[in-house]
Amino acid sequence: MAKKKENQSKAVKWDYSPAPESSSHINMKDQYELFIGGKWVKPSSGKYFDTINPANKRKLAKIAYANEKDIDKAVKAARKAYKTVWSKTAPAERAKYIYRIARLMQERAREFAVIESLDSGKVIRESRDVDVPLACNHFFYYAGWADKLEYAFPNRKVESLGVAGQITPWNFPLLMAAWKIAPALATGNCVVLKPAETTPLTALKLAEIIEESGLPPGVVNIVTGYGDTGAAIVNHDDVDKIAFTGSTGVGKIIQKAIASTDKKATLELGGKSANIILEDAPIDQAVEGIVNGIFFNQGHVCCAGSRLFVQESVAEEVIEKLKHRISSLIVGDPMDKNTDIGAINSKEQLDIINRYIKIGLDEGATMYQPDCSLPKSGYYCRPTLFMNVAQSSTIVQEEIFGPVLTIQTFRTVDEAIEKANNTPYGLAAGIWTDKGSRIFNLANKLNAGVIWANTYNKFDPTSPFGGYKESGFGREGGLQGLSAYVKLK
Repeated sequence: MAKKKENQSKAVKWDYSPAPESSSHINMKDQYELFIGGKWVKPSSGKYFDTINPANKRKLAKIAYANEKDIDKAVKAARKAYKTVWSKTAPAERAKYIYRIARLMQERAREFAVIESLDSGKVIRESRDVDVPLACNHFFYYAGWADKLEYAFPNRKVESLGVAGQITPWNFPLLMAAWKIAPALATGNCVVLKPAETTPLTALKLAEIIEESGLPPGVVNIVTGYGDTGAAIVNHDDVDKIAFTGSTGVGKIIQKAIASTDKKATLELGGKSANIILEDAPIDQAVEGIVNGIFFNQGHVCCAGSRLFVQESVAEEVIEKLKHRISSLIVGDPMDKNTDIGAINSKEQLDIINRYIKIGLDEGATMYQPDCSLPKSGYYCRPTLFMNVAQSSTIVQEEIFGPVLTIQTFRTVDEAIEKANNTPYGLAAGIWTDKGSRIFNLANKLNAGVIWANTYNKFDPTSPFGGYKESGFGREGGLQGLSAYVKLK
């Protein structure tokens, strides 16, 4: 059943009957240990921490807290596997293991999707239709490259690095693990991976898949903990490569820590990405793309299009359509298939978002939030628009990582380019126009590693992803994602 009502922006909004995804089919333990050397081992400290469902604040499971001793065990297990097994395994055999992992993930896609939504707060539609399929596809894609490295790097001798230390964020827990593990294995490296402390469950479920796949013990080790656990990986002398996705602040700390070593690094950091709507753009399509780029994922995307630039002649129309569209969005239970905006990942992140919203108001910006109800329990934030913001405004310059969009206008294309580039970040951008020539002009002048045209937040395992400036360096995905895990001679 669905009832129609009018809200304050005259948008038609439907109250749908709940359509929750079942969680009865998932196999989730009450307590998880560390996955080291192909076995589940207790943390040497005996310490555990809770992972929480942000939609209702309920505990999901107890998670092992790894310290330096545990990291040393994991790195030694990885080094042993590298020397004795994995570096000697034929590339075609490595491909079979990676392909098997992909197939097992695919078979349990529904379970992965539900666990991802329970642990992270993202809506089940995104976990089901984006995160899990993309993660599987990355393993499939890199399985295909494992025995073709001589074609990836023609006329070069290709050697693996050894042990890769990998640290993933909470916004795309499973997908980021796939981005990192798959190319490392394809190029003959072994892995020690640490997922974010607030979203460890799908990485641990992936460890179960890896165990079932028959991958030699120690090739992939998955350890859990907080920042000190990640620091132990970064600072371990026997780690050859660091792959980190997370905040710019932590990325700078990592870069300093490895500056005096010969460790290779890939850092995919923060962003404050621009979406530019020109006057000849398909307005309705652009508005839907803006909503997809910042609101459907709770703004929990490093490349979220959190800055919108609209040409003056169409600004009024775009802003009204945006208000109308976000007023129809449903904020609520991530497990409900009707929900558009799920829960914020943690209380700490919600506090950060609310602090930035207050800063925006204090700096004189005009705020619009739809009059929608929020669940009584859990961490939620209404979709938020800020108009009348200056280029120097805090909410324009700093990454918020929430469903908050700033809107500015421009008159000329050159002005749009100048404003879009006026940020410490350089991760992504979006261009909305009817003319291909304008797309090529803007794409050549915007300082961003990834640029979408008349769409946003579209990913593919064959395409590289990464940024410039304080958004980090190196690329993940595509053929370019292999180069971060090899020595070329």
